[in-house]
Amino acid sequence: MINVTVWNENRHERREEAVGRRYPDGIHGAIAAGLAEHLGDRVRVRTAVLDDPEHGLTEKVLADTDVLTWWGHQAHEEVADEVVERVRARVLGGMGLLVLHSGHYSKIFRALMGTTCSVNWRDSGDRELVWTVDPAHPIAQGVPHPLVIDAQETYGEPFGIPQPDELVFVSSFSGGEVFRGGCCYRRGHGRVFYFSPGDQAYPVYHHPDVRRVLANAVLWAAPPGGVGDPPRNVHIPVGR
Repeated sequence: MINVTVWNENRHERREEAVGRRYPDGIHGAIAAGLAEHLGDRVRVRTAVLDDPEHGLTEKVLADTDVLTWWGHQAHEEVADEVVERVRARVLGGMGLLVLHSGHYSKIFRALMGTTCSVNWRDSGDRELVWTVDPAHPIAQGVPHPLVIDAQETYGEPFGIPQPDELVFVSSFSGGEVFRGGCCYRRGHGRVFYFSPGDQAYPVYHHPDVRRVLANAVLWAAPPGGVGDPPRNVHIPVGR
């Protein structure tokens, strides 16, 4: 049984009527439903949002989390630094982390990458093609080549991240941009996967192939021996 915590800012859904209609149970609810759909009794899924006490990421919750998924956009700076450090310590200790879409600019992703994590972007509802560049990777299993998203916010290079340990997906857009949208990292004992599709303005987290990617990523990121303490007696600077 893999314990998954699906974390979401949960601001757009409450403040924007169109987003609320698109995601009536929140983006976190759609992601959690997709994981349950694909993984069934292999996972136990809980959700947490920004406005929960301690953002829903208490020591107890994180101690019982094998994989954390993270979606944020407009309130990155409202996440408390002590919670960010708590999450970072758990990743170094072995907890998996899936960073989604605009979570590229979250405090936790920037802390783990040690770079700006900035992107070029525009939003005109372009078609996105998600191309598998590592078909043998576990996250790519059962994912069509390409994965077609009819309308999505456009992200483009340069993407201010370190060279990925493994690059699984590259996206191209009808406007001409390309983007490294499926990147794997190892930080301490933990695995981190960044996946770019998923803007709040589009029903991307209802897309069956996107849900397949996230389910595969949970299985890949889950620590086989459980989550331990951060490595001791070893200096691990931010970004490594």
